[in-house]
Amino acid sequence: MIRHLLFSFALLAGAAQAACPPAPALPSVQQAAAWAASAPDRGLLWRISRGGHSSYLFGSLHVGQADWAYPGPALRAAWHETEVLAVELDPADVGSALAALPRPAALPPAQARQIEAQARAVCLPPGALSALPAMLQLATLTLLEARRDGLDAGFGQEQMLLAWARREERPVQSLESVQEQLDALAPEAAELPAIVDGTLRQLRNGQARAPLRKLAAAWARGDLKTLADYPRWCACADTPAERAWLKRINDDRNLQLAARIAALHGAGQRLLVAVGALHMSGPQALPRLLAERGFSVEAVSPGIRMVPPGGKP
Repeated sequence: MIRHLLFSFALLAGAAQAACPPAPALPSVQQAAAWAASAPDRGLLWRISRGGHSSYLFGSLHVGQADWAYPGPALRAAWHETEVLAVELDPADVGSALAALPRPAALPPAQARQIEAQARAVCLPPGALSALPAMLQLATLTLLEARRDGLDAGFGQEQMLLAWARREERPVQSLESVQEQLDALAPEAAELPAIVDGTLRQLRNGQARAPLRKLAAAWARGDLKTLADYPRWCACADTPAERAWLKRINDDRNLQLAARIAALHGAGQRLLVAVGALHMSGPQALPRLLAERGFSVEAVSPGIRMVPPGGKP
């Protein structure tokens, strides 16, 4: 969610302290060339067809290891067979939209102090997060913790695809607006304190990293079954408030995402659609919703074991 903004804030991290999450190490030219030449397929890929032409649906991860920023053969082929990149949110849409938003409501003082303490623990400058909504503050802290395990937002494959699109001047379509993502991220007022407390507790206790490592490993091997079980092992859906928020940011958004994918495809565009892999699981999984809209849905990634009604194994 608003991952490009989060990455920008993550770059504010201070350096030269042993406790700081390590900054990502960029590969040498030779290493990048080697990774690009030998990259295996990672993530989840479907071919979706309707109306006499095909598009592709790619379940991505918003963080990655350095060598994950290079596409495997199937994703490269999908790129060459399509003409438009569709992502949850084009970072080009973010800056002006956020500048026009009112400052978010302040958290209760005790929670604000805890977030500031956690920000200091990951070497962010004082007040670096204060202009962000609460859930984006927590997401930024979680992303910084992920750096300790070699995972970074800059190595997410959507970042790579967006860089390709800019280099080739390929059109980029946003499936959501900034406001829609912010609205989806925001828990109900009554739920917010419990969600903030739970996330802060995970961060303080070092419990936020293991679920993200498991998520990343499952994504890398295209393991949709493990991804579909995410609410059972993420330690982020243990209370009614957390479960309601997780449903809001994942399942509830899928209906609109599916409608917009169908509309763009229906206009004759051959799309490579890249959205977070968790949107490919659950009762309202995007492949299932697209199958219900009349698409033929064919799994391209060999690791996909769950196929929606109307799809091909």
